[in-house]
Amino acid sequence: MWYTNIIVNKVSQDEKKNIRIWADAIHRKTALVKYIENFFNQIREQDRSHVELLAEAYKQLIKTDDPDTDLTFYVDIIRSNNTIPVVLTDEYGKIINVKNVEFDKDTVIFLTGLLLEEFSGYPPIEARYYQNRKNYLYYKDSRLMTELRDVLNDLVRSFFSEIVINAASVPVIITDSTKKNVIDFGNIKPDKIMDPAFVERTIAEMGSDNQPIEIDLINQGKSYIFYQGSYLLTQLTYYPIIQLGIVALFLFIGYFMFSTARRSEQNQVWVGLARETAHQLGTPLSSMIAWMELLKMEGVKNPIIEELSKDVDRLEKITERFSKIGSVPKLEPENIVDVVYNSMAYLKTRTSRKINYIINPGHETSIMAPINLHLFEWVIENITKNAIDAMGNQGKFTVDVAEENGHVIIDLTDTGKGIPKSKQKNIFNPGITSKKRGWGLGLSLAERIIKNYHRGKIFVKSSAIDKGTTFRIVLNKKVKKGNR
Repeated sequence: MWYTNIIVNKVSQDEKKNIRIWADAIHRKTALVKYIENFFNQIREQDRSHVELLAEAYKQLIKTDDPDTDLTFYVDIIRSNNTIPVVLTDEYGKIINVKNVEFDKDTVIFLTGLLLEEFSGYPPIEARYYQNRKNYLYYKDSRLMTELRDVLNDLVRSFFSEIVINAASVPVIITDSTKKNVIDFGNIKPDKIMDPAFVERTIAEMGSDNQPIEIDLINQGKSYIFYQGSYLLTQLTYYPIIQLGIVALFLFIGYFMFSTARRSEQNQVWVGLARETAHQLGTPLSSMIAWMELLKMEGVKNPIIEELSKDVDRLEKITERFSKIGSVPKLEPENIVDVVYNSMAYLKTRTSRKINYIINPGHETSIMAPINLHLFEWVIENITKNAIDAMGNQGKFTVDVAEENGHVIIDLTDTGKGIPKSKQKNIFNPGITSKKRGWGLGLSLAERIIKNYHRGKIFVKSSAIDKGTTFRIVLNKKVKKGNR
């Protein structure tokens, strides 16, 4: 990547150098065209002076009545004109004399129509003579002047063409003196140049990037050449960003694959641990069930046996919970209110009497959601036991169940010591516990059951030190695809 950036910077510098060379060449070419224009103007002024001299010579010839007057000087002036086409007419347009024209004076009597238009490029010179009568001397550019003008026009066209179609691939816009009206353009898509907003924005960008080149040509007036870096230079500017983006994308993909592999490995550990636990519990549990049945068959009646029977049933349920870890559990519609009441009823007999359990709404309320009963009860019990430990076996534990926007919301609130904000983000990580003998697996299991198996959410809604904590569980009212 470092070597690539070196190459890109070198190419970018070469491209900028080419653009500077192009701009310098345009400046020199502008100066050359301007010089030729000035030369053209000088020749035109000389032709104009020559015509005025011719007009004066014709006027003197017409005015002179004395046959002894020496008119050689005036005649020589008229004869010396071998380049400028002139037509002398009376005040009615009748042709008196011509010089250096392409038509026959004998066939064309009057200067009218297209011929008059051809000689109207410059105002005629008026020559007064006898009794205020007038003659008019019409003229047009000399052949040399015409040829020079054609050469100059070709040069200007070539100049503009060289600007807009340049080897450096520089985007160019040529405007008039207002810097708004486009005269010509190059290396820009024609459909874009038709958009006034695009033109205005591009001219502003070009003007900020480079000082526009000012030119002042005949028949064009003052014009401005706006230009900016070539398309290649623009692409090279964004290349490092694109390169960094690609590298970042590969890093993200690598991290994602690593995280997925690590999560898969963790899941395999969880599944293996859960199934091994279920297997290890299964053997002694089967023996306990057999002994319980034997005592019942012998007619032994003792309250302790009834309590042992309840605990054995509980162990069977726990074993079933562990056995479901790693498999896809079947979700069935259950009344969440009933599930909460049943879980709290079981825990009441096995926790301190100083714990005040409050459940909202009442037992008669029905709020349905698709869950796996055994796993969901496990979540409720884990959170409740953590709350009881946080309260020091005395306090108030509240469970609120409600429906909201197609979801079932379960808030579990205790009045314990609270969770510091620094630990709230990691509270569901394995091994996070405040108990001396705890494994820190209860909340981690709860999160996996809610997120992975029920496609729901579980998080710390709120917590305040020495005031308590609220955990929120969000379940979907409908079974999501992949959970059936």
